[in-house]
Amino acid sequence: MTTADRAPRPNSLKSRIAAGQTVLAPGVYDAFSALIAQQAGFDAVYLSGASIAYSALGRSDVGLTTCTEVTDTLARITDRVDCPVIVDGDTGFGNALNVQRTVRGFERAGAAMIQLEDQGFPKRCGHLAGKTLVPAHEMCGKLRAALDARHSANTLVLARTDAVAVEGLDAALERAEKYLECGVDALFVEALRTPEQMDAACARFAARTPLLANMVEGGQTPVESAQALGERGFRIVIFPGGTMRAVAHMLQAYYASLHAHGTTAPWRERMLDFDGINAVIGTPELLAQGKRYE
Repeated sequence: MTTADRAPRPNSLKSRIAAGQTVLAPGVYDAFSALIAQQAGFDAVYLSGASIAYSALGRSDVGLTTCTEVTDTLARITDRVDCPVIVDGDTGFGNALNVQRTVRGFERAGAAMIQLEDQGFPKRCGHLAGKTLVPAHEMCGKLRAALDARHSANTLVLARTDAVAVEGLDAALERAEKYLECGVDALFVEALRTPEQMDAACARFAARTPLLANMVEGGQTPVESAQALGERGFRIVIFPGGTMRAVAHMLQAYYASLHAHGTTAPWRERMLDFDGINAVIGTPELLAQGKRYE
C-alpha cells in the first residue's frame, strides 16, 4: 500500500487537545525511535526536522534537509506506529506553492499536525542565533495556502513564529495573532526566554487556541515538566531534541568502551541481546504472519 492509498486515521491528537488535555510528545527521528516511544506509552510523537538533520545527514539544523527526506521519514514512521505524529515542516520548503506541496505530501504520509514557521531562508534551529523572518503578510499567505491544501480538517496546521529572538516578544505575539486569524489550529511562539514571557503568551492565547511549548535542554526557554506547562496553559509539550542528545551521549560512551576494550562485555548489562531487540521490533510476530502465506 502506498501512502497515497492509505485510509485517513481518526486524529486522536485533535480529540485530546479539544478535551483540554496537555499532550506530551517526545522527539523521534525514525521508525525505530517512534516505535520505542509508542511502547513507552506516549500518546503522540514529534518528528523534528533538526533530528532528521542530525541522524540522516550528521549535520546541523540549518536548512539542509529537504521536503522529500522529511516526507519519506514520516511515511516510514506512520507505517510502523499508530500514535499521532506532529511533523516539523520548517518553512514549508519555499513559497506558498511549495507549502501546498509539503502539506499534501505530509498529509498523505499520515501527519496528524503540520508545523510551519515564519523564518527566512536558510532557516535554522529556533534556539540558534542569527535567524531571519519573512514578512508577516507573506507568512499569512503561506498559512492560508496550507489550510487550502489539506484534504481534511482533521489534519491540523500549527503556526510557529520565531520573532521573539528577532523582533521581541510584543512583535512575536502580534505575529501569532495574525496567524491565528488565518484559521490555523494551534500556535507555537518559539524560544520564549522567561517564565514571564511564557505566561504572557498563555494569557493572550491559551483560552482561544492550543499553544505548544518547546523544551530544549540548554536552549533559550526554561525547561519545565509537562504538568507545570499544562498548568501555565500550554496544551502541547514537545522535547524534540532530547532523544538525539540522549542517543549521542549513549553512543559516545558505547563506542569509547568498544574501542578501549575490543569487546561489548563491559556494556552487556546496558544492552538488549539478540532476542531482546527482536522482541522490541516484533520479529516473532512478523515471522508468524509470513507463515500464513506459505
